[in-house]
Amino acid sequence: MHNRKISVIGLGYVGLPVAVAFGKSQQTIGFDINQGRVEELQKGTDRTLEVTSEELAQTDILFTCTPADLQKADFHIVAVPTPINDSKQPDLRPLIGASKTLGPQLKKGDIVVYESTVYPGATEEDCVPVLEAESGLKCGVDFFVGYSPERINPGDKEHTFTKITKVVSGQTPEVLEIVAAVYGSVVTAGVHKATSIKVAEAAKVIENTQRDLNIALMNELSVIFNRMDIDTIDVLEAAGTKWNFLPFRPGLVGGHCIGVDPYYLTHKAERMGYNPEVILAGRRINDSMGAYVVQQVIRQLAQADKPIKGAKVAVMGLTFKEDCPDLRNSRVIDVIKECQTWGIEPLVHDPMADPAEAQHEYGVQLVGDDAIKNVDALIFTVAHKHYKQWSTEQIIARLAPEGSVFDVKGMLNREAFAQAGTTLWRM
Repeated sequence: MHNRKISVIGLGYVGLPVAVAFGKSQQTIGFDINQGRVEELQKGTDRTLEVTSEELAQTDILFTCTPADLQKADFHIVAVPTPINDSKQPDLRPLIGASKTLGPQLKKGDIVVYESTVYPGATEEDCVPVLEAESGLKCGVDFFVGYSPERINPGDKEHTFTKITKVVSGQTPEVLEIVAAVYGSVVTAGVHKATSIKVAEAAKVIENTQRDLNIALMNELSVIFNRMDIDTIDVLEAAGTKWNFLPFRPGLVGGHCIGVDPYYLTHKAERMGYNPEVILAGRRINDSMGAYVVQQVIRQLAQADKPIKGAKVAVMGLTFKEDCPDLRNSRVIDVIKECQTWGIEPLVHDPMADPAEAQHEYGVQLVGDDAIKNVDALIFTVAHKHYKQWSTEQIIARLAPEGSVFDVKGMLNREAFAQAGTTLWRM
């Protein structure tokens, strides 16, 4: 048990589930700088679909965008985004901004725990100086810090916040015990006490780096097998019969974790004088897959004697993963941009994405189901349930004569399309 009063700074895909978990057992301060976000949560609506209205109604959360409300808490959890910039370098502005907001509200005895993905050392080297400067307090004497990496998987209703083992760390052994007790009060899966803050930071960043590299291997295998006229999924299913073969699949690697976190690690490595080769090679492969998919589309259009410039192509799915409205760092945009370089303005469809957000983030105007007809190529980039409900006949009916289907996610029945005489390409 613990007697700490909790605040959560940042109420997005990560922060809101954390606030809800604590808010079910005690009053929790939920802070966000986005007034619109705060107002919708006050009304019981979560646009990210991570939390239901019923769950929100069961909590005691003060949703606020007033920094002074943070003074009501003495255990602060920072869960803001840590993206990369256009140069693929860590962008710590949201993290530093949150630290600047929180600093003036700190009191003696407060504990600040960061959950945002960072490179090892960022909590103590980048965030603590800001907290000290803004608060006038001394870290390690007046207030303390910890790090507990987020493991939220957007759209996953099985592996939720309370059901995933929580890695925790603290500035001192005493702080570590408090951090473990606070999280242990709501995380039923238990906690793992890391030996230091840097160890916890490193553990988080390599979780997604490992996944990124495994998917990069699958993507490279897909390119190789495609040249050999071998179906990659057939190969993976055969290899998967061995007990220790890892079940990774090729695909577009986006989102706010897998396609971002490795750059935090490589940035720190380069600052330390080491040039990471394997990690960056995997990143280059994964970042090239959008263009690779479109190259296969262009080849198929040419083989069917269809004009490339002005071809009618539909891109099915814009979010970074299936059945999730999150558009952040979606690599589907690479497919769209590559189409445009060939003079193709694709029709983009997504039943989960917010049209206004798609327009704001990517300048993409989403179309409805009715617009997807008589297309020369149909590219399924996201495996939404909405698409899985379409029968083979319904998909083929949307094609122009000699039209082709491109299955990036390996979700369609290859045999059914073969029987219908329709070309189906998959990674």
